[in-house]
Amino acid sequence: MPPPPQKKRWESMAKGLVLGALFTSFLLLLYSYAMPPLHAGLASTTPEATAPCSPAPGELETVTPANGSAGGCQPRRDIVFMKTHKTASSTLLNILFRFGQKHGLKFAFPNGRNDFDYPAFFARSLVQDYRPGACFNIICNHMRFHYDEVRGLVPPNATFITVLRDPARLFESSFHYFGPVVPLTWKLSGRDKLAEFLQDPDRYYDPSGYNAHYLRNLLFFDLGYDSGLDPGSPRVQEHILEVERRFHLVLLQEYFDESLVLLKDLLCWELEDVLYFKLNARRDSPVPRLSGDLYRRATAWNMLDALLYRHFNASFWRKVEAYGRERMAREVAALRRANERMRRICIDGGRAVDAAAIQDSAMQPWQPLGTKSILGYNLKKSIGQRHAQLCRRMLTPEIQYLMDLGVNLWVTKLWKLIRDFLRW
Repeated sequence: MPPPPQKKRWESMAKGLVLGALFTSFLLLLYSYAMPPLHAGLASTTPEATAPCSPAPGELETVTPANGSAGGCQPRRDIVFMKTHKTASSTLLNILFRFGQKHGLKFAFPNGRNDFDYPAFFARSLVQDYRPGACFNIICNHMRFHYDEVRGLVPPNATFITVLRDPARLFESSFHYFGPVVPLTWKLSGRDKLAEFLQDPDRYYDPSGYNAHYLRNLLFFDLGYDSGLDPGSPRVQEHILEVERRFHLVLLQEYFDESLVLLKDLLCWELEDVLYFKLNARRDSPVPRLSGDLYRRATAWNMLDALLYRHFNASFWRKVEAYGRERMAREVAALRRANERMRRICIDGGRAVDAAAIQDSAMQPWQPLGTKSILGYNLKKSIGQRHAQLCRRMLTPEIQYLMDLGVNLWVTKLWKLIRDFLRW
């Protein structure tokens, strides 16, 4: 029997008061946010990590992919990864963390938290230990993209990459993950809130609402554009073509292995550099996945993202054709065999488990508000010396890896203490 309307109103008011109080407290703490960090981040002083930055060129410099011949290319170490939300980007982040750590590269990390003050636009001043003229090898944490600000932090020949996902599936994932911190979803009372929302989204959606950006055209928003544009506006196509000019490779979540093969070729990396375990994956929801009419409604609601995705889905397969279909099949098979081998070596039980079954707190992933739906792993207790370090790094969640790299995460830690205290 559903709770009476009065009780639901009180519950909604209570949630609002708690979030409001926490947000106010957070603003008060921002005074110290601008203070210098207490400890330095990972900043190698080796020559390969201190390549000089020069004024940003008008257009991206040409990046030539590896041709597969011995000595035909040199590994590329200057990389900007525009980390989009709910697109397997945490898995790719782990790959970049490992590569940078292995080669002693210099990361541009956030100061105080695990993102660059998202959803505000990226600014250089948000980088931990930033000084005018500073130059970095890798930028890869969540941000709202601002090309000019990012461009000035990396060498002119840096490689820009990002990853997209089918917009309806992304919307579904974002709705379930971020819904509890989007107050407009609190009006939804049914068991399947997503279906209820999609029946009449304009009834519930307010573009100016707190965290509303998570629930419409999130890819467009993350890339720094207006997520409320009319899909028929010529600015939409202009923005899409701008993304194409700025990014050397746009990966697709649905074809992640093929994407990593293209990335490996573009960056002239080794197979070991792109091995992965799926991180930050959500437990299957008791509510059925979008299908049929609801899938079409979700796509239409996120039409800017749909146009973006269609464009880069087409260009992705052109890149696959240029790479060679048979060659791609061989490389994907090799990657999957190597990943399977690492799974047998590293993972206790051979699969991801619920948060409650994770034995080591260092392997516990960050969870969405109010639920523990993100899966994690248990590291095998007896791993040979040859693979022990790689296994641990491949399985370490984002927050713990950032701390391992020396990032000052005081805001993230404070938020975790508050959540633990309130049992959220």
